[in-house]
Amino acid sequence: MQIQLPDPDGRLSGYSLAGTPLEAPKAPAAFNRVVFSAAHVVADALTAGDPSGPAAVDWEATMAFRRHLAGLGLGIAEAMDTAQRGMGLDWQGALELIRRTRAELPDALVFNGAGTDQLAPEAARSLDDVRRAYFEQIEAIQRTGGRIILMASRALARLAAKPADYAAVYRDVLVRCDQPVILHWLGEMFDPALAGYWGCETFAEAMEAVVAIIGENAAKVDGIKVSLLDKDKEIVMRRRLPAGVKMYTGDDFNYPELIEGDGEGYSHALLGIFDPLAPAAALAMSRLAAGDKAGFRAVLDPTVPLARLIFRAPTHYYKTGVVFLAWLNGFQRHFIMLNGHQAMRPLPYFVEVFKHADRCGLLRDPDLAVVRMRALLALYGV
Repeated sequence: MQIQLPDPDGRLSGYSLAGTPLEAPKAPAAFNRVVFSAAHVVADALTAGDPSGPAAVDWEATMAFRRHLAGLGLGIAEAMDTAQRGMGLDWQGALELIRRTRAELPDALVFNGAGTDQLAPEAARSLDDVRRAYFEQIEAIQRTGGRIILMASRALARLAAKPADYAAVYRDVLVRCDQPVILHWLGEMFDPALAGYWGCETFAEAMEAVVAIIGENAAKVDGIKVSLLDKDKEIVMRRRLPAGVKMYTGDDFNYPELIEGDGEGYSHALLGIFDPLAPAAALAMSRLAAGDKAGFRAVLDPTVPLARLIFRAPTHYYKTGVVFLAWLNGFQRHFIMLNGHQAMRPLPYFVEVFKHADRCGLLRDPDLAVVRMRALLALYGV
């Protein structure tokens, strides 16, 4: 099967699809790592609302994708940045998403993002404002019976002057959590407003600050997701965590190596890239659980160039690539995103994502993918 695709200079040439669609496990397998996919949302493309207004979500398609993830045995990290949290999905929309997922998949492994995004950073006047915002979200999620991922706070990053400010806020917030939570260290490449989080200028200082917070509150911490796109920093920190506290890799560049681990430990997974890579993730994790490390790497290693492309700088626009692949693969009828984010990457990016996904076996219906890719090209006048 062939399609005419433009190169970065606009010249057309034939591309022959060569990948064989991956066969994911037929039934959910038991993994030897905890594995979460941070899941995207499907926008309602027919809404009359302005793209910059409140989120209009296609709930049927959004929930169908979550059933797809759970059916592969993957956990769901709900209402996180992959769902355009704070970039199109506000707190009220996030809470509705959390409620619906809890009602529809009561037995699935689901943790939910609790943050402070109902509080505009510039409106926050004190650390108590940040505390109250965290309390509100935690209590609302816990009323649904949901587990918590404690998201980094833009308001806290703006107000906190030193590590002790973070320690005090996290101490008070964790007291309100009825079950151990996953902390989230999101690097500034994902959200520039989080630069200097933990009140420190260097990684070494920040690591000391957050390890101290975890140590003080270990009974309240299931683990920490680290999204710094630096495997060496993650490994160093992984070795510093108290016994029983998990490292969840959020490194969408180096996940195969980090999940496999080394003689001193391994990382669990909480990854946005496991949304478009869900079949590969399930297949690879089942092989790892069976003791087949080579088979695990044989599935996941070829996906790394695709992941690095999807998450290239500006990294916070990675959701555009995630939703593009969901559309190519038939999980939604359109390629429209909250806040108009389908326009946040140029056409050559989509062309390269298409090619990489084919080579990885991640176009589950190549005929459909070609039809939709041609439709996108036509929109660009190709």
